[in-house]
Amino acid sequence: MEAHLKQFIIVTAIALAATAPARSQALVDPNKVAPEYREAAEKRRAEQMRQRECALKADLDKVLPRDRTVYLNHCLETIAAKQ
Repeated sequence: MEAHLKQFIIVTAIALAATAPARSQALVDPNKVAPEYREAAEKRRAEQMRQRECALKADLDKVLPRDRTVYLNHCLETIAAKQ
């Protein structure tokens, strides 16, 4: 029975090590898209940068997960109003 437990632990450890960590969406690189899509890629990258800025502010302000969506929406609206 002890051998089965050791085998289970080893298999579990390998499975956990093999799974990729969750990552945020990669930033769009406008230089790596076709010229006809470059303007859209630049706009998407700008939006991603705004979202990351607000997420960083939320992290620094230690916003609780239940309040994070409201905080992020407010932050994005504030940035849009400044532009």
